[in-house]
Amino acid sequence: MNTAIILAAGQGTRMKSQTAKVLHKVGSKCLLQHVVDATRDYVETINVIVGHNSQSVKAAIKESKINWVLQEQQLGTGHAVQQAVPLLNDDSTCLILYGDVPLIQSVTIEKLLIKARTSGFSLLSVVLDDPSGYGRIIRDTNGLIQSIVEQKDASERQQNVKEINTGIMAIKCSLLKKYLNELKPNNVQGELYLTDIVESAVKDNVNIASFLCENASEVMGINDKKQLSRAERFYQVRQAEDFMSSGLTIMDPSRFDCRGGLTFGNDCTIDVNVVFEGDNVLGNNVLISPNCIIKDSKIGDNTSIFPNSIIENSIIGSSTTIGPFARIRPDTNIGDHSKVGNFVEIKKSTIKSNSKVSHLSYVGDSKIGDDVNIGAGVITCNYDGANKHQTEIKDGAFIGSNSQLVAPVSIGKNATIGAGSTITQNAPDNKLTLSRNKQSTIDKWKRPKKK
Repeated sequence: MNTAIILAAGQGTRMKSQTAKVLHKVGSKCLLQHVVDATRDYVETINVIVGHNSQSVKAAIKESKINWVLQEQQLGTGHAVQQAVPLLNDDSTCLILYGDVPLIQSVTIEKLLIKARTSGFSLLSVVLDDPSGYGRIIRDTNGLIQSIVEQKDASERQQNVKEINTGIMAIKCSLLKKYLNELKPNNVQGELYLTDIVESAVKDNVNIASFLCENASEVMGINDKKQLSRAERFYQVRQAEDFMSSGLTIMDPSRFDCRGGLTFGNDCTIDVNVVFEGDNVLGNNVLISPNCIIKDSKIGDNTSIFPNSIIENSIIGSSTTIGPFARIRPDTNIGDHSKVGNFVEIKKSTIKSNSKVSHLSYVGDSKIGDDVNIGAGVITCNYDGANKHQTEIKDGAFIGSNSQLVAPVSIGKNATIGAGSTITQNAPDNKLTLSRNKQSTIDKWKRPKKK
């Protein structure tokens, strides 16, 4: 049986934010949620130690396994873990993690727990070129761990050690309780250091197993906005590599962002500076061109999204083209073999198959049938200042350029609307409907001249 303790009580003053440190986000998910998600499959319970902004932290995390434990005074990592002691079963193995170390991988957690089963105590360490600020792993001549010395308490020789303590460990709960009870504030800060339990375990001849983490980004802590931005990029590159291993073509992983879930078929290509938000599904042979934002949407087979387009909470059919510079707003459903061109905005509308809205148009609250052609500059006037109204354009209709369709209004099947018309009444099937003032020329008119 395994349990976890996640330390998440720190104020995070270096973040310079009213938001609790562990609620800042990487990949649209808060730091603490990343740790919870990586842990949940390996433990029966998760004990989260909270302090500053505890109510907002509790409200943000969705997980049924969590016991929330309040650390009223922040007196060090050892003191924080002590708060969870009443919840620990002696026969369990306790995994200790940190809410501001979001990139820890599930496979690392699993390996750490496996090592702890045989030794009773395992530590996760990493070698850094610049270990400044971190506690050093001190080993004897046989390579066995003897202690962990914090940077502020380390001698000059100890500070030259490059193997550092990540703080992440797995230990049998009976041992943890014993060594927590022996902690003393023997340091410059006057705090109880969790790392001091290592020295106590060594004195008891406990063989502390170590597991060296090969990827330093996996155990990087987040203390300020610079570190947060670095964690975001590490996370995005890791996701990109996973997607590419599954067959997704990403033109430049360093300019790729997925802030949610992404499912894709075969032969999809993602160009630079594309941002995915929420949950998105791509069919086969989908092209997403540069500088697009796709949010909570589904895109069909053989569809191309051209540069600088935004699609949100919408469904795009197969063999359709969107953009460039198109905006597809929520609750839009566009059919197969259709086209939404440059500088077109579609909002809460259905456009069926083989229809075109090629350029410079606004379509809102509309039902558009099959084989409809909407010319340049067409506007569906859906808002009367108080309420929204619907426009219906039936199959085969042709809407001439620079027309305004004043909703509520219906355009009949195979109807034609003459260019430059303002349509306020229903247009019948198979007829030409237009509204224009008679054109006139004033012979004696002269252009004004600047005085």
